[in-house]
Amino acid sequence: MLYCFSDFTLDTDRRELRQGAETISVSPQVFDLLNYLIRNRERVVSKDELIAGVWNGRIVSDAALTTRISGARCAIGDTGERQHLIKTLSRKGFRFVGKVQEGAGAVTGAFGSVEQDDEAAPRPLSRRHLSIVVLPFANLSGDPEQDYFADGVTESLTTDLSRISGSFVIGRHTAFTYKGKAADLKQIGRELNVRYALEGSVQRAGDRLRVNVQLVDAETCAHLWADRFDKPIADLFDMQDEIVSRLANTLDAQLTEQEARRSERSPHPNSMDLYFQGKALLHKGWTSECVLQARDIFERALTRDHKNVDAMVWMAGVELILGVSYMDDDRTAHFAAAESISIKALSLAPNHAYAHLVLGIAQNCTNRAVQGIAEFEKALALDHNLAEAHAQIGSAKLNMGCGAETEAHIKEAFRLSPRDVFAHRWLMIIGFAKLHVNADAEAVGYFRRSIEANRNDVNAHFGLTAALALVGSLDEAKAAAQTLLALVPSFTLRRLRNATYSDNPVYLAWGKRIFQGLRLAEVPEG
Repeated sequence: MLYCFSDFTLDTDRRELRQGAETISVSPQVFDLLNYLIRNRERVVSKDELIAGVWNGRIVSDAALTTRISGARCAIGDTGERQHLIKTLSRKGFRFVGKVQEGAGAVTGAFGSVEQDDEAAPRPLSRRHLSIVVLPFANLSGDPEQDYFADGVTESLTTDLSRISGSFVIGRHTAFTYKGKAADLKQIGRELNVRYALEGSVQRAGDRLRVNVQLVDAETCAHLWADRFDKPIADLFDMQDEIVSRLANTLDAQLTEQEARRSERSPHPNSMDLYFQGKALLHKGWTSECVLQARDIFERALTRDHKNVDAMVWMAGVELILGVSYMDDDRTAHFAAAESISIKALSLAPNHAYAHLVLGIAQNCTNRAVQGIAEFEKALALDHNLAEAHAQIGSAKLNMGCGAETEAHIKEAFRLSPRDVFAHRWLMIIGFAKLHVNADAEAVGYFRRSIEANRNDVNAHFGLTAALALVGSLDEAKAAAQTLLALVPSFTLRRLRNATYSDNPVYLAWGKRIFQGLRLAEVPEG
């Protein structure tokens, strides 16, 4: 029998799960669980029924059942949060809610038929989802009292990684069953059906604490990324929060890049595959080519799944980028589109932190800084690691004429994510804050650092041009203006004047200084 749902096919004769022509390898119990739920999709299946139907009444722990449910969701691109296909009904059971078409016979996939393996036999992992387990951090201090700190880092990081859009993170109770055991990462990957494993250690030496972490591909055991934190011991709870925040923000970028690379090799990328590709593209830079290509990718993602909130939010982000990068004269339309899309995303996922962030940016860019700050605070209430929200509060303070307060908010963003992919934007914001308080020479330094971090942000280039002119370095200012015009040939003072973000008198007076500098550097009036 064939059961077709979404772009998957469950072939009970060949015992295969396929997505398009690609065979998705799953353990026999995960296959049987999917089969049972699909065959009984017209009703809610209790936990006891599921155990009786899949395990023939054998005693099965809640952790084992949760692991198999998670494995089934992971294999078909579902999550415990989204639950588009497998729905959990509290204290009642589970139900398969996807639309299913039935057919008889078997269809051989593009890779031929696959013999059923024993449960313990090695199997390639599902390639359909960003899935990870945070293994219990090892305490290498020789001091049992340090266990609570290592366990606290593990638990907090598990919670915080689950906030990464599109991620599936194994729960801490399951992860802690591996504590104190020799880690066979391939075996763990097969048992939990995850792509990645994060392992780490904590070691106290005198008055310093060292934390080592590494991200590993659970299929190949290849080391994908590693980092070390070595800090003087202060308040352990504060240290734990800072370490976890930095790890969560760094891993967001690392996992996005890894998922994008995987999905590019897929002959049939699904909506989430495309979402990761588009997000990774925007992480690299904001050139016109990259931004427009990312917009096309997000559009394709939404064509495949029009309720993909993550792709929707980043589509709104593309509109923001187009609006703030002066690539055309449709600034108002871009900001309106960003606001509309983010509101739609929030109607589907009211607690999506990044959607609140994007909505706040759209408001801040259209003379509504106070409303924008309210959205940034909502985003932080939902995800305290969202460093970009702190940076955007700093930007909003500029628009409110309070540029002297901006730097403190940017420093908080850097504390949470010192190597953030958008750190160049934060340096640029500080540069404008320095211009705001007439610290022009300091502004030059921040704009230069921003451009060194990423040469594709037009704002840093026109900021540097103005700052150089204001400190009297006219030759350098004119050279900077030429670099600016090479990046955006249609950039003019008229376009910049029409892009005023605020009617605050202090903000407007500050803007006049920037125009003065740009004129001295001979930027075209337009």
